[in-house]
Amino acid sequence: MKEYEVKNMYTLSETLAEPLLSKVTYPWEALPEIGAFILELGASLPEEEYEKRGENIWIARSAKVAPTASITGPAIIGKDAEIRHCAFIRGNALVGEGAVVGNSTELKNVILFNKVQVPHYNYVGDSILGYRAHMGAGSITSNVKSDKQLVKVHTPEGDIETGIKKFGAMLGDLVEVGCGTVLNPGSVVGRESSIYPLSSVRGCIPAGSIYKRQGEVVERQ
Repeated sequence: MKEYEVKNMYTLSETLAEPLLSKVTYPWEALPEIGAFILELGASLPEEEYEKRGENIWIARSAKVAPTASITGPAIIGKDAEIRHCAFIRGNALVGEGAVVGNSTELKNVILFNKVQVPHYNYVGDSILGYRAHMGAGSITSNVKSDKQLVKVHTPEGDIETGIKKFGAMLGDLVEVGCGTVLNPGSVVGRESSIYPLSSVRGCIPAGSIYKRQGEVVERQ
């Protein structure tokens, strides 16, 4: 289970959330703290680099935000990020430097590391996406179980009780998610793995893997 610890999934120097993530063992342990962390961090950001717009919204002066985008705080939009037409940011969102939040993409209670791309019709809720992670068009995180029970992380060594009802997906650095994929509640994808399009992902995917379909995960060559 060490593979899915924060230190093994993420390059913490590639996010403003390093102080939050460095104090937890598993990344999902940070989910309940994102909002409070953004409020504290936002108040400390330099005014020459970040502009405060509205209530608890800090946007880097170098970021590009479409006039049709909707942003609710607490939120931080990092340097050189791009928030495109009709993006919907619902709060508790930290969007990293150079990240892309695309057309009709919805974010809620998330950390997007630097250079993350969620560019086309994505839903990302209660999730953490590592450096340069990319979600293809129409791929989403499903963050609540159909039975509304608390989410467990299913690992080869056994289940981990999270105590969390809303938990989407943890994607490590450089993860590629194919178009039309559903990442089911509690999905954890190790760094540098790829998910085939139209997949339904559950449980943990090892680092450096290719997920072809349920029950067929191969090591990347």
